[in-house]
Amino acid sequence: MRLFQNSGLYPSYLPRLNQLAANATRFEARRDVFLHDRFGAPHFLKPVLDGSPDAFFTNGDDEVLQRQWAKAQGMPGTPALEVILLAQIEHHKTEVFYNIDPVRYPSTFVAKLPASVKTTLCWRAAPSGNADLSAYGAVLGNFPSILESWRSKGCRAELFFPSVDPVMEEYGNGERPIDVAFVGGYSRHHSARGRTLEQVAGLAGSHRMVFCLDASRLTRLAESAIGRLLPLGKHRRPDAIAAIARPPVFGRDLYQLFGSAKIVLNGAIDMAGNDRGNMRCFEAMGCGALLVSDAGNYPEGMQGGETIAIYNSGNDCPIKIEACLRDWDELQATAEKGRRAVRDLYSKERQWALFGKLLERL
Repeated sequence: MRLFQNSGLYPSYLPRLNQLAANATRFEARRDVFLHDRFGAPHFLKPVLDGSPDAFFTNGDDEVLQRQWAKAQGMPGTPALEVILLAQIEHHKTEVFYNIDPVRYPSTFVAKLPASVKTTLCWRAAPSGNADLSAYGAVLGNFPSILESWRSKGCRAELFFPSVDPVMEEYGNGERPIDVAFVGGYSRHHSARGRTLEQVAGLAGSHRMVFCLDASRLTRLAESAIGRLLPLGKHRRPDAIAAIARPPVFGRDLYQLFGSAKIVLNGAIDMAGNDRGNMRCFEAMGCGALLVSDAGNYPEGMQGGETIAIYNSGNDCPIKIEACLRDWDELQATAEKGRRAVRDLYSKERQWALFGKLLERL
């Protein structure tokens, strides 16, 4: 099987990648730097991470990376990124196209794929406005309610899961000096999560807390010297959060943080109803931290009181965290049980086997 997997970058991750890949002047070198940093690795299929000669990987929105490939292939002028991606697929003689960035490359892109491509799949576990993904053979995701929404738009939708990155085994095998870590976005669209974070941040006086926040553009402006003169108060983070906020972390830095934390705090942002199991759950548990997350319907292996800890509301969250830290000797065993559970249930081998079964049904 000739597999092509396309992904994409967070804008806030790009400066880190550019720094890590400062000396990488070839497509293969920059791509390898990216894959080694493990950003997004729970979504990358086993043949990609194993370096299989039949598997091709790229970030179709990484202009530096894509133009390196185009230059090496002698493509004239300054072709659009979509043109480069199509040329890569044709050059690779792709049979299975798996796209992690389908809103950027929707059904109109699928219609342009070369004849060698027999099967198309995409991952989309979030509401996506009016995006048309109906030309894909299947839309994959791990939130049943969102899968149903894709079916209502005429798409075939199938249950699929992120995996535990095997590199996570390198992290979290020693002391855990950080009491609570949180990594995620912060904007006015995260109002419920923001209230929870504010309450938990109040524990900073007695516990070591690390909040690495990817603040929105408006939040950054609102907190600047000029922004404080403007009517942007609703976009500013509460003082308790701002006092402990750090810049966002990605890739191996995220693994290092979670491997150094007793607790990783997680919270849904109401995009999937009661469904739970975002990638942060897999990352936290895979690095051996105790996941403390909000109540909802979790996938197999994530059971409150067995492998994770559950809070019922924002008011309940700091109480739950203090209880977990007070009983850490006991709860550490829960975290280790969770690590074993997700390692067994969501390994790269099982993810790849499930992908193969999906292909058989399409």
